[in-house]
Amino acid sequence: MNLPYDFDYIVIGSGFGGSVSACRLTEKGYSVAVMELGRRWTAEDFPKSNWDARRWVWRPGLKMFGFYNIRLFRHVLVMCGNAVGGGSITYGNVLLPAPDKVWDEGPWAGLKDWKQIMPQHYATAEKMLGVTENKILGEADLRLKRMADLQGVGDTFYHARVATFFAPEGQTSGQTHPDPYFGGEGPERGTCVGCGGCLVGCKHNAKNTLDKNYLYLAEKRGAQIFAETKVVDVRPLNGKNDGSDGYEVFTERSTSYFDKRRRSFRCRGVVFAASSLGTTELLFRLKKNGSLPRLSDDLGNRVYTNAESLLGVRFPATDKSMSPGLTVGSGVYVDEHTHIQAGRFPEGSDAIGLMMTLLCGGRAGRTRLFTWLWTLLTQPLNALRVHNPIGFARQTILLLVMQTMDASLNMRFKRRWYWPFAMQLCSEAGPIAIPTIIPEGIAFVEKGAKSLGGIPISLQSDILFNMPGTGHCMGGCAMADSPERGVMDAQNRVYGYKNLLVCDSSMLSANLGVNPSLTITALTEHAMSYIPARTTPPV
Repeated sequence: MNLPYDFDYIVIGSGFGGSVSACRLTEKGYSVAVMELGRRWTAEDFPKSNWDARRWVWRPGLKMFGFYNIRLFRHVLVMCGNAVGGGSITYGNVLLPAPDKVWDEGPWAGLKDWKQIMPQHYATAEKMLGVTENKILGEADLRLKRMADLQGVGDTFYHARVATFFAPEGQTSGQTHPDPYFGGEGPERGTCVGCGGCLVGCKHNAKNTLDKNYLYLAEKRGAQIFAETKVVDVRPLNGKNDGSDGYEVFTERSTSYFDKRRRSFRCRGVVFAASSLGTTELLFRLKKNGSLPRLSDDLGNRVYTNAESLLGVRFPATDKSMSPGLTVGSGVYVDEHTHIQAGRFPEGSDAIGLMMTLLCGGRAGRTRLFTWLWTLLTQPLNALRVHNPIGFARQTILLLVMQTMDASLNMRFKRRWYWPFAMQLCSEAGPIAIPTIIPEGIAFVEKGAKSLGGIPISLQSDILFNMPGTGHCMGGCAMADSPERGVMDAQNRVYGYKNLLVCDSSMLSANLGVNPSLTITALTEHAMSYIPARTTPPV
């Protein structure tokens, strides 16, 4: 039956999975629409600093339409991105492959010979994203190296591999160059000046965000991007419960209270790529309201955070700024499980300091609060210095501690006791709790701070609420060999439905211990390789 479709594929989300999907599907001859919750950004639109919360933070209910989102759950604080280009607009710009051992862990183990298959897809992803070794080391990187040397792990120090365009040999930074990546098909690019501003939006056109590669090429080949658009429903067409006749996708405007501009689109297939939280929450809604009732009951299980912790060292008396460089320019390995990266914000972007406090040891749980209070009382001068946000970015090295340990939580869709009027995504503890305290990280930071004359700091949520924070939320839609153990198969096809795929961080089925963006990109390349080229004209 020749059904009228608006598009061959609708991609929900424009982050790493969504952008790759849109690019490869258009390359194969399909017509594609991309539905993106966030706004489209240009260098001129980015906030001058993270004090401009209306332009930095995504909280549409408060008329804040930035690209940096913070979601609070009982067991974790999640930092993520909302924009055309997804998290690439605000991420730390580091792209590392996952260690081989992660392919032997979790429900995706044994589905494929991942160690043989993935290198080719990692190589494609690196080429498309313009991955290269960081060429600009700032003071924060040099101090991380000194900390590592003093603690006997200096030989593990490395320059981060980043998606950044640096000035060619012999040329100065900050100049504009013709497309250096795609033989003239891509946009003009600027070169990195090492301002440290990756997290608040690259104003120099040097960061290889998705709107400059995968998404740019997808649009050039005909993909249509619908920014500020929220998908609220996906229903199989013509009563075909498995979606074999396609789907109807319902949307509304994400940045409006009243003028929702509700629309619907018909398509042959759907790719969910709205991030781990976005995809998991949407699929829960579709399962609950009866639109996609065949979704696996494993949905929401095994959500990972890289078992990470955000710590740091503040140097109130320093005469050298910690801001110059890339947001994440280097890293070290404390042991086989623990990976630490040095991060920073540009000078003047001190708002993140409001989320930090004095680091204290102690045991995880409520008793740690008393240890923290004692620390404040016995170190009043340090407490005053740390809790003054002015100068925070200039004076502070942020240290992101990540582990590959098997720890996770589960997401559920239910009514909260304090808000029974609507169902929401909620966290519950997993079989192995995500750690709030990482002793190896705390020891490294405390020793480093003492050696270099700094003050060790941590996220307030770690201590006040016994809640770890993460910028790397993963899992919830696991790959597995059956719907009893996961949501999709090894080709990212959702069990129970035709032409329905999930391609984002929710597919990751183990703690990677490194930034997940490159692995999301590579796994989506793998998934798209199984979709055949279109043999008839697109709709």
